[in-house]
Amino acid sequence: MTKEKLKILPKIARLAIKEEFEGRKLIDRGEWVAKYPWLEEKRATFVTLNLKGKPKGASLRGCIGSILPYRPMIDDVVENAKSAAFKDPRFPPLTPEEFPLVEIEVSVLTIPQKVEYDSIADLKQKIEPFKDGVILQLGNHQATFLPAVWEQLPLFELFFAHLCNKAGLPGDCLMYHPTIYKYQAIEIKEEEGEE
Repeated sequence: MTKEKLKILPKIARLAIKEEFEGRKLIDRGEWVAKYPWLEEKRATFVTLNLKGKPKGASLRGCIGSILPYRPMIDDVVENAKSAAFKDPRFPPLTPEEFPLVEIEVSVLTIPQKVEYDSIADLKQKIEPFKDGVILQLGNHQATFLPAVWEQLPLFELFFAHLCNKAGLPGDCLMYHPTIYKYQAIEIKEEEGEE
């Protein structure tokens, strides 16, 4: 699936959020699917909202997604866009004033693959920074970082310490040999000047 083909996804995400603000249907699902039949494919997506003009790392305004593909891509993008805007527990709901200042990015994920490793050094050899997204599971704790997070946390140790913390675990949780999955993502940013 090419990036060029997927560039309509941020438009769908923006319309989904706009529907909530306007209280009316703006997405004719049948029309979109008739024009782009591949939207019916089951794929996992993440929708990330960043505020324009804020420094990288301080600009996040919401990010919600699916790890595994369980519904058509169009539905996954619509639901995740609304959740990122209004249901991310880290942020208050998006306001109509902020909406025009938000840049939308949609990530389409590959199927996560389990990483077999016998030590932290071995794991370090099997994870490719800036390419791999990571899911970490230990007991009832789970968290994921998209490949884009490497831009803010470029060191393996830093990346995993933050991922452990995100899962509600101590920063050195790799000592306890959590289950690790990796995946890749095609990231599609909204095109400049789109509304």
